[in-house]
Amino acid sequence: MAGAYDDRDGKIWMDGKMIDWREANVHILTHAMHYASSVFEGERAYNGKIFESRKHSERLHASANMIDFQIPWTVDEIEAAKAEVLTANGHTDAYVRAVAWRGAGEDMGVASAKNPVRLAIAAWEWGAYYGDAKMKGAKLDISKWKRPSPETIPSHAKAAGLYMICTMSKHAAEAKGCSDAMMFDYRGYVAEATGANIFFVKDGEVHTPTPDCFLNGITRQTVVGMLKDRQVKVHERHIMPEELESFEQCWLTGTAAEVTPVGQIGDYNFEVGALARDVSESYEKLVRI
Repeated sequence: MAGAYDDRDGKIWMDGKMIDWREANVHILTHAMHYASSVFEGERAYNGKIFESRKHSERLHASANMIDFQIPWTVDEIEAAKAEVLTANGHTDAYVRAVAWRGAGEDMGVASAKNPVRLAIAAWEWGAYYGDAKMKGAKLDISKWKRPSPETIPSHAKAAGLYMICTMSKHAAEAKGCSDAMMFDYRGYVAEATGANIFFVKDGEVHTPTPDCFLNGITRQTVVGMLKDRQVKVHERHIMPEELESFEQCWLTGTAAEVTPVGQIGDYNFEVGALARDVSESYEKLVRI
């Protein structure tokens, strides 16, 4: 499948029905279009099975609750719909996107309690998020934007509006020839990339930022568990910018990114070393079990 995302063959599950891909549209006065009242999940299916599928569906519900709406489909119903989408499109290895939002209704101001909550699920074939970076390491810019304080946003929701500064950061990075950007948080600590969590290696031990103001990714949690199972010491802590120079290896984790080694962040260089490669390869085996 190729071409613009609104002009493809296939089926999308929308509000309880399977419809033609090109017919999966919303009205221009949809509340989410104007006020970002939307949450979503990115998932990957391997050999016909979505990795940690139920955790994603549960998080979709939790994210909606955090931005003050309820999804009128249960987790079980969402799970069934995702399986139906994969079957309808003939996918075994695919990226799956579930999105819930406040639609068009009686309200068209900031408040939207009278508007219906809608849900759609699509799937498509999608290769490596960072191209050939798994071999040579991704190149990252350092964003001028910072992850905000939890007092200003629902930072643990996977909400569309929270990605605005991520989009701007990634655009700026790509203009410099980078794959992505690393972001600091509102206190100046290392936080994450625009759509992936980040890990560092020093003296055989792993260091990763505490997810206290950004999403604690499902892939991040999986990799932390893998490392602990291997008896690799993992430090989840606040990381200062000046520490970047002392780290030997680095990688990103996320559903789209999977486990991608990093070769450079700004002026700091990292080896695509044995541990980064081992974690990446082990993750690829795990998701295909």
